[in-house]
Amino acid sequence: MEMEKVPKAGYRIVGLPIVGIKRAVSLDNVAFPVKLTRSLLKARSVLRTFRPDVAVGVGGFASGPLLMVASLLGVPTLIQEQNSHAGLTNKLLARRASTICVAYPGMEKFFLQRKIKFLGNPVRRDIIDSGSKRAEALTRFGFEENRKTLFVMGGSLGALSINESISAGLKQIIGAGYQVLWQTGKAYIEKAREVVAHVDSGRVKVFDFIYEMDLAYAVADVVVSRAGALSVSELCLAAKPCILVPYPAASEDHQTKNAQNLTRQNAARLMPDNRAASELVEAAIQLLGDEPKQMELKQNIAKLARPNAAAEIAQEVLKLIP
Repeated sequence: MEMEKVPKAGYRIVGLPIVGIKRAVSLDNVAFPVKLTRSLLKARSVLRTFRPDVAVGVGGFASGPLLMVASLLGVPTLIQEQNSHAGLTNKLLARRASTICVAYPGMEKFFLQRKIKFLGNPVRRDIIDSGSKRAEALTRFGFEENRKTLFVMGGSLGALSINESISAGLKQIIGAGYQVLWQTGKAYIEKAREVVAHVDSGRVKVFDFIYEMDLAYAVADVVVSRAGALSVSELCLAAKPCILVPYPAASEDHQTKNAQNLTRQNAARLMPDNRAASELVEAAIQLLGDEPKQMELKQNIAKLARPNAAAEIAQEVLKLIP
């Protein structure tokens, strides 16, 4: 995705051949040492040409070779851990990192306390005032003002368990008097359109991807979402009552840990992926009809928002420039 999005934003990007290593025994891992070596050599070449003042990594296997080589070349490094459970790459890089920015409290169990800056995750600033855009959002999506809206969000790639649950229960949601904004991801969009066509209702709007996320949050009364780090941070900033369905195959089950961090503070509801098919739609309908619970979740999740995270992380980067 980065190889497509970054150039569109007007920036040059250089890719590395690195791939993630499978935790289970897999033939795919046979090629890992070769790709890692090639990535380290390419990272060294890029760094010697570009000569950065500081190197920043946001986790994931792709940032590993670059930050490792940068630290060996004496370039100050900053890592940003977006999840409540540190990923393997960031744990390996942490020893040589100059600064570690985190989005959740309690991260000293993974990193040295003296390096940690608790700042949150950078998210789109237009989400901050999304609440003031409700009228615009209703017009954009063609929804009725006096009906509650369920926003179903599985991310750009979609979420099969969420999509199938909504497909099976769409008539039930509409029958309860609600309207649905549904982001399916590219893989599920055609099937979703078929389902919506059979519902015969103007109260369901389905998209493979929604670019105006500020308007999507503005129109939503309840959100169903995966529990990726940035999605959770956006939900906190938008202060939306939500049901989180963690992706069970996420590395080290970090999405479940992200969701649990919110549920411990009564700031969200957690729906295990293996129960979504039988329970998700009923849970969504129940929450849509419970305004006191919505308000309670809204107030609690808003307390976790870090609206200045991007600027504060940028300041930490600037501090590292010699």
